[in-house]
Amino acid sequence: MHHDTAFLDDLGLASDQMSVTDADREQRSHDWGTPREDGVRPDVVVWPESTEDVASILQAATEHGVPVTPYAAGTSLEGNAVPIEGGITLDMTRMDAVLDVRPDDLQVDVQPGIFGDDVNEAVAKHGLFLPSLPSSGAISTIGGMLANDASGMKTVKYGEVSDWVLGMEVVLPTGEVITTGSRAVKTSSGYNLGDLIVGSEGTLGVITRATIKLAGRPAQIRGGRAHFETLDDAAEAVFDAVRSGVDVAKIELIDRLSAAISNAHLDTDLPDVPMVFVEFHANHGIEEEIDFCRSVFEAHDVTSFEVAENDRGMDELWQARRELADAFEPYDDDLSPLTPGDVTVPISKYPEITRYAKQLGEEEDFLVACLGHAGDGNLHYIIMVDPDDPEDVAHGKEVSRKIVERAIELGGTSTGEHGIGLGKQDYLAAEHGEAAVDAMRSIKRALDPAGIMNPGKVFDGPDA
Repeated sequence: MHHDTAFLDDLGLASDQMSVTDADREQRSHDWGTPREDGVRPDVVVWPESTEDVASILQAATEHGVPVTPYAAGTSLEGNAVPIEGGITLDMTRMDAVLDVRPDDLQVDVQPGIFGDDVNEAVAKHGLFLPSLPSSGAISTIGGMLANDASGMKTVKYGEVSDWVLGMEVVLPTGEVITTGSRAVKTSSGYNLGDLIVGSEGTLGVITRATIKLAGRPAQIRGGRAHFETLDDAAEAVFDAVRSGVDVAKIELIDRLSAAISNAHLDTDLPDVPMVFVEFHANHGIEEEIDFCRSVFEAHDVTSFEVAENDRGMDELWQARRELADAFEPYDDDLSPLTPGDVTVPISKYPEITRYAKQLGEEEDFLVACLGHAGDGNLHYIIMVDPDDPEDVAHGKEVSRKIVERAIELGGTSTGEHGIGLGKQDYLAAEHGEAAVDAMRSIKRALDPAGIMNPGKVFDGPDA
């Protein structure tokens, strides 16, 4: 959708903060989960450099009725950052500073465009870190993580990224600036506006500052890998470990197919068997926790359980899981992965949803790989399809739909960490009910009366 660019004069930006070049617009027409051919170019890309810039842009956009789509690293997977109605792409990457580190309070203030790993680098000299970063922490930004309510491998011990946020500065679509929370580690003051902004995918406002809690780096870190005969054994072992209270910082599962694909990608000779990867963090007594985990795994017919003695050994043990995301595309010249599935279920249902995904793949004659953050019930499944065969792609999407519907039936969610965006809108009412979705729409209308903020996302159909 093309918008008259006369509004550019009202944005209050310098000339080097705006671009209408084809290259800049094309680069921000899609995210990682959206093929380039399905992308939509914005009319203009703008780079705010301050909260005042963001407020000026949003105020002008509201007055002119021009859509605004926040953007940073573009690593989202459900079309969250695609400007489907054109208008302004608000590129937040110039707002990437560490504003203040307060080691005595275990806190840091950052701007939203900073990469997760850069936060950890800035606080490492104080012996601190942000433990809940997703696997993509090196290539995704704090603002994107909060807007998408991201989590990752260490969620089983440390929770989601948003669990470590104490307060935020947020610019509303009208240009008003609000703050949420405080620097105190708890509050019961007023509505929790922070939790409303987290996960809103840029539809309610733009985060311009976040105050984040930090943790002390553990004195002991050990990692390992366990092999199992069957995927059922591996999934049940994960469930039992979590239920029994094994204190793992990470507990990841990959199935036999994922192991084979990883071997092909890395040219390694690991056995093509289901695997569970574990990491333990402690300040003392880590050997006892490892022994506890081993005893739980042995009750589920573990065939081997190897724990590394040092960082290098741990990296080698974990390589198959760490690099798996890049292994699927080159695996078969005729097949490509659909957008990774992202369901999460109660931990007791994890073996069941994993079993269902594999069985469905076999019944429908698809390669379906199962992997994910098993410790918090998060299953990522990869469905391999022929991208040049529209019927095969449609059939693969139908298989994915059945897995999502089963996850919701089991008391779970359609998306554990990738968000709704464009790809999961059909499941919002099924998961929450029509009344809850109506309440969400009411909030959207109240905060964004002109409907300019990332329109077309989260809700199916008109959202304002």
